[in-house]
Amino acid sequence: MASRAFYLLISPILLFSAIVVSDAAGSVGINYGRVANNLPSPEKVVELLKSQGINKVKLYDTDATVLTALANSGISVVVALPNELLAATAADQSAADNWVQSNITKFYPQTKIEAIAVGNEVFVDPKNTTNYLVPAMKNIHASLVKSKLDSAIKISSPIAFSALQISYPSSSGSFKQELVEPVIKPMLDFLKQTGSYLMVNAYPFFAYSANSDQISLDYALFKNNPGVVDSGNGLKYQSLFEAQIDAVFAALSAIQYDDIKMVVTETGWPSMGDENEIGAGEENAAAYNGNLVRKVLNGSGTPLRPQDPINVYLFALFNENQKPGPTSERNYGLFYPNEQKVYNIPLTVEELQGGQSTPVNTSTSQAPPVGGEVSKTQVGQTWCVANGKAGEEKLQAALDYACGEGEADCNAIQPGATCYNPNTLEAHASYAFNSYYQKNTRAAGTCEFGGAAYVVSQRPAYGNCEFPTGN
Repeated sequence: MASRAFYLLISPILLFSAIVVSDAAGSVGINYGRVANNLPSPEKVVELLKSQGINKVKLYDTDATVLTALANSGISVVVALPNELLAATAADQSAADNWVQSNITKFYPQTKIEAIAVGNEVFVDPKNTTNYLVPAMKNIHASLVKSKLDSAIKISSPIAFSALQISYPSSSGSFKQELVEPVIKPMLDFLKQTGSYLMVNAYPFFAYSANSDQISLDYALFKNNPGVVDSGNGLKYQSLFEAQIDAVFAALSAIQYDDIKMVVTETGWPSMGDENEIGAGEENAAAYNGNLVRKVLNGSGTPLRPQDPINVYLFALFNENQKPGPTSERNYGLFYPNEQKVYNIPLTVEELQGGQSTPVNTSTSQAPPVGGEVSKTQVGQTWCVANGKAGEEKLQAALDYACGEGEADCNAIQPGATCYNPNTLEAHASYAFNSYYQKNTRAAGTCEFGGAAYVVSQRPAYGNCEFPTGN
């Protein structure tokens, strides 16, 4: 994801894009970032993806353990050649050949690699790698040709919104002039020649947060609103995201590349942010992502291209605790590292039958879900886990109660016992809270502990120790 600074423009419109899955509806994939030290193993992540009906995933590298875990999973994968390899790949065909051999042909077709993202948001890379982009893309493609994989695996490169000079109104969309001849046109020519598509990263959140006095929150979240009429073409927009999409279409049209397809390779909304990050929060994140998924899976296009399905990769699978920058950067995940949902949204056509997208937590705080009731999507077996955001003091007091007056079975988390590891307050509290919850037959109110716990519908990951269930 690009730095927020690149999105704080005078225009209230951001960026967009699309990818193809069927004639009737778009597709929803997810970005699997790993800038964290507390994530589950790749094998567990693949099981999580499958359990959620997610069959498209985008990576930021070609990590061997991840690609091996994805083998024979049925999940389509977009991999990435990092920006730091662009110069070498652009300069030397043998370097490109070696990279493809080591990172693509070694895993394909067992791992369904469908595209390679050559670089990421290269135009805003502080190391100034723009000049290497198209030569690197061409060399990687030549390597795929040698391996007879060029028809199966597409090549593109995600661009950030800063590639647009004008984005409002959408009909006036245009690319920055200094980029058009040197790199935009050559890249688009390459995409046309190889039958590929343009990748775009789009974040309405940044535009709204920087211009909340001018942009309606309902407009940014796909909620009911009066809409915005484009003064240039007279089209009416009901969401900021659609306006962003059409701004890119307009920019392409302005340089005679109307037939280029697109993919939204990143889009999302943070569930938590700093005080100055207006709009960040669970309720808004659930609304944005949930309503976007509905629009994509319902098959509706944009005002400018109503027949073209929109396809997206949500950002991101997990909250990533080692990402630098503002608080929002670490809180885009649909899931906590313990594999529990940050909030409930539909991710498949089947789930669309289920109704609203809402935060799991209905309180106004930005903590994980609290309370004993199970949401509509949490059916069958449930467990009780600790709310890590409650603070050490509250967690310790609740743990002491559960193991004392609550008479939870805490023998297994004593030093040397089978569930002592992971040896953290949150892990031990989760085990104790769940013991209490199951002992009390999962009754409403038995997973509260003053806001220190919440109910989940998937068995929590707990090292090598299995969480007990009730009968």
